[in-house]
Amino acid sequence: MKQARWKALIADDEPAARRGVRQLLAAFPEFAVAGECRNGAEVLAALDTLTPDVIFLDIQMPGVDGFDVIKQRTVERMPAVVFLTAFDQFAIHAFETEALDYLVKPVTEARFAATMKRLVNRLESTSISPRSETIVVTTTRGATVLHLNEIDWIEAAGNYSQLWVGTRSYFLRESLQLLEERVQQHGFVRAHRRALVRLDAVRELRRTRAGALLAVLGSGVRVPISRRRTASFTAAVRQLG
Repeated sequence: MKQARWKALIADDEPAARRGVRQLLAAFPEFAVAGECRNGAEVLAALDTLTPDVIFLDIQMPGVDGFDVIKQRTVERMPAVVFLTAFDQFAIHAFETEALDYLVKPVTEARFAATMKRLVNRLESTSISPRSETIVVTTTRGATVLHLNEIDWIEAAGNYSQLWVGTRSYFLRESLQLLEERVQQHGFVRAHRRALVRLDAVRELRRTRAGALLAVLGSGVRVPISRRRTASFTAAVRQLG
């Protein structure tokens, strides 16, 4: 049995909802439930005494609500935040607080597992912090916030950009050229005319039999490097070490 590595705090005014989160977390033994809170005032006190790594936070609670908790605590002093709410209209506001995810009740096991995978990746990586820049994308299930440090590479898709996180992709209505201006200071380098690659995601540079250069990413994806950009891309990877 895995030993708990991180502490979780559950905040919801409904006992059944708190119990539901506990049941979902039972499938992830690396997380121990450090405590439960019924309102925002209890959350503010628990954050100091329990120092959780993640909080599953309801928005509408009596007295101090979820957003007020973050406002009083400040984003910089919050652990990773996963909003769990029965309402979907607060999603954009939630992502403005740099929340890791926004889950609408009832939450399926598959959706919760996807959130936990991202949470583990964030907690395990010292390069990902609550202050890292984020991008909000729209999916069939609502809005999702992506940290730039999670995105492996980006490719052009007409007037859209396709953002790849492992083997999963998200579409953003923004051209690759405009997006490049936003992400290049976060370690993204042009691989060819239609692709940007995050240097931290590169695991190997490999030559094909024809002599073309490929960037092999941690996900196994191979992104070709154009001849024009081979020298600069290779130098950037070597500089990163």
